[in-house]
Amino acid sequence: MNRALTAAGIWGLIVTAVLVSVPLALRDRLPDPLATHWSGAGPDNHMSFTQNLLFTVAMALVALAIMVGVALHGKAFERRLSRAYWWGFLVGWGLFVIGMELSIFYSNLDVSDWTRARPLGWGVAATMAVAAAGGVLAGYLLRGAPDQAPEPGEAPPRLRLKAGQRSVWVSRVSNAWLAALAVVSGVGALVLGVSTALGLMEGAASGLLGVAVILLVAGLVTSSATVRITQDGVAIGFGPLGWPVRRIGLSKIESAWSEVRHPSQVGGWGLRGVPGMAAIMLRGGDCLVLRYHSGGQLVVSIDDAARGAALLNALLAERVGR
Repeated sequence: MNRALTAAGIWGLIVTAVLVSVPLALRDRLPDPLATHWSGAGPDNHMSFTQNLLFTVAMALVALAIMVGVALHGKAFERRLSRAYWWGFLVGWGLFVIGMELSIFYSNLDVSDWTRARPLGWGVAATMAVAAAGGVLAGYLLRGAPDQAPEPGEAPPRLRLKAGQRSVWVSRVSNAWLAALAVVSGVGALVLGVSTALGLMEGAASGLLGVAVILLVAGLVTSSATVRITQDGVAIGFGPLGWPVRRIGLSKIESAWSEVRHPSQVGGWGLRGVPGMAAIMLRGGDCLVLRYHSGGQLVVSIDDAARGAALLNALLAERVGR
């Protein structure tokens, strides 16, 4: 990881050097302020030369700092797919910031006033294409060696249920980041709603309010999950209220076990699906794995998964023995 962070630091220096040297070299050919935003009618907003310079450098360095923090305090380099994502975003974002700066300078080059700046036109499309291609290429080349094959699932302890005994297993998992998203979105929705009601905001406010409400609902639903195993099967409740609920009858389940899984193995965070497997992945680590009679699997990141699998297998054996 040290080599990766060194390379990331060098890349950050290169991006910063470009973002600083290019505008300084072209300063005498640029108006001040610069056109920085366009609408259908032409440029409609501007920044001073210094503001634009500081803003673009901050965009690059803040992203670099976040990615370094993720690498130091997370598990970005443990899985091949997560390494590819890390490098892809790091390189792609740097290329995007550079491309947007160059596009803005080209539009402002040799004009007498920011209102006369040329349309961005193909510059935006070219920037996005180059950034995406560079990110994909970097992720592919720097993703590293393939992951080691996962260890076999942990065999659950044997449980013997007494005749007529009713047993229940309940566990819960939460994701602090998604919960924070819900809180921030809720505050944003409240502020936008009050501002709109008081007539302080118009136009785009209704669209932003809709986005905030959607993020609030999504954050609440996916920030936590509760798994309950009884003789009726498995019930998975979402959100702080445990609703909505997904119910899986015992007749659909062939077996269960606990296994360490990571988001990169199931397609990412949240509610995911890959061929032959669905996942409720709120955090990497211990997971309850259900195998259906149809051959598919359901992976649920949950604490104390081995005990839950043990009870579920005991209930399945009891059902078969009847």
